[in-house]
Amino acid sequence: MLHRSSQILSRACRGARSFQASAARMADYVGAIDQGTTSTRFIVFDKQGSIVSVDQQEFDQIMPQPGFVEHDPMQIWSTTQAVVAGALKKASLTPADIAAVGITNQRETTVVWDRRTGKPLCNALVWMSTHTEAICAELEADGGQDRFRAKTGLPIAPYFSGSKIRWVLENVEGARELAERGDALFGNTDAWLLWNLTGGAANPDGAVHATDVTNASRTQLMDLATLQWDEELLAAFDIPRAMLPDIRSSSEVYGAVGAGCCGGALAGVPLSGIMGDQQAALFGQTCFGVGEAKNTYGTGCFLLMNTGEQAVQSTNGLLTTVAYKLGDAPAVYALEGSVAIAGALIQWLRDNLELIDHASEVEAIAASVPDNGGAYIVPAFGGLYAPHWRADARGVVAGLTRFVTRAHLCRASLEAICFQGRELFGAMASDSGVKLAELKVDGGATANNLMMQFQADILDVPVVRPKCPEATAQGAAYAAGLAVGFWKDLDDVKANYGVERSFTPDMDGATRDKLCNGWDKAVKRSLDWVDEEE
Repeated sequence: MLHRSSQILSRACRGARSFQASAARMADYVGAIDQGTTSTRFIVFDKQGSIVSVDQQEFDQIMPQPGFVEHDPMQIWSTTQAVVAGALKKASLTPADIAAVGITNQRETTVVWDRRTGKPLCNALVWMSTHTEAICAELEADGGQDRFRAKTGLPIAPYFSGSKIRWVLENVEGARELAERGDALFGNTDAWLLWNLTGGAANPDGAVHATDVTNASRTQLMDLATLQWDEELLAAFDIPRAMLPDIRSSSEVYGAVGAGCCGGALAGVPLSGIMGDQQAALFGQTCFGVGEAKNTYGTGCFLLMNTGEQAVQSTNGLLTTVAYKLGDAPAVYALEGSVAIAGALIQWLRDNLELIDHASEVEAIAASVPDNGGAYIVPAFGGLYAPHWRADARGVVAGLTRFVTRAHLCRASLEAICFQGRELFGAMASDSGVKLAELKVDGGATANNLMMQFQADILDVPVVRPKCPEATAQGAAYAAGLAVGFWKDLDDVKANYGVERSFTPDMDGATRDKLCNGWDKAVKRSLDWVDEEE
């Protein structure tokens, strides 16, 4: 499978390689914009896939009421410009040193802006937000939660962009009128950044309004078979086609960075790769073969398995999504399990409960006790995602006694992330018929050795942490570099992969079963918390 994919990619990219081919030969690096849920980063990679320079800035989390999460798109754009300039300055790099730039982004987070002014019509609605529960309930009433699953691979849920676009059109004054005449543009944050990087309001007719298939597959508006916006879906969500970006592959030249962007730090450099963050992590982990999988531990937790050129429909609460599409080659699909709250649970311990001062403290505190003391935390702060898809769930802390301490709650929080990973793992095996022999992991939380060991124990398979912890940005860099010939094919990319540490299961079956039973009981207590009339 890998050899065939490499051949297809080689044919598909021949034309793209002529674009700035001399620059690609001269330049030694590729850059990746990693626009995440809590921060924006720019990372520079060399030919071996190693990190050369990085800069990062956090931005505000806006929560106007319980369940609502928003971002300021202008702040996202300003942090992007700042980190690009910062990372290049740290390494004393110029545009001539960068062969190409890729974008990876928080998916589903919805931005709607005025193409004439470049100003957002409102704050971005973040992927985990519950703004659209009423809209989703209305859509479900006519056909059920799986009404659109056959075409989109997705259940109806506030998670996806389609209902968020409709919310903006219905709740922001003047938005629908602008959209219908083509002056209101939609994009997940990849399209928002691409539009600004290629000219934005300074050149609205020349700015590129596009997205890639991985991001488009998260809107609930694209047909997985045709890889195009679907008129029936647009009608169901009541969204004008004129506001949607063009859908392109994940690895091709979209345009060049404008001279006025990022202080000129990337002027003229081709933007040639876009992937949603979780697909980019799958790509960065070099999961190019059918049955290969990874789990990313960030704000949320996302397990993806490559299913090849077949879009496998789930019967166990997983999502069917596009994994990547390289140039003119056929699309590659994936099964995905999405969990809303993973690393965000540790932020909650720090910011809301003030049990810790820094996220880095949680491992040592949790390790000071041998187990969770009987306590379980189910972080269903805005409902439960895969495999449950229960918007009525809310977070619970169960099994408390006077014996339970701060350390037990810290340990229960780490374990909660792993228990959710176990649920995804089991659903993935049932849907695919493949029992994974190991699990590749990435994301900031994988630095926590205690948590990674518990994940291996509760799954009863080895957990493998790669040499490069930044698989998401690395995947976007690979997509961009392949489009301009910086890397020649998938075999060239795969040669960069290396293992930093493998965690081997070391828990007896009786203990595992007892812990998992406790988690299952806690999950049941989180359900039916939100009444219908709310």
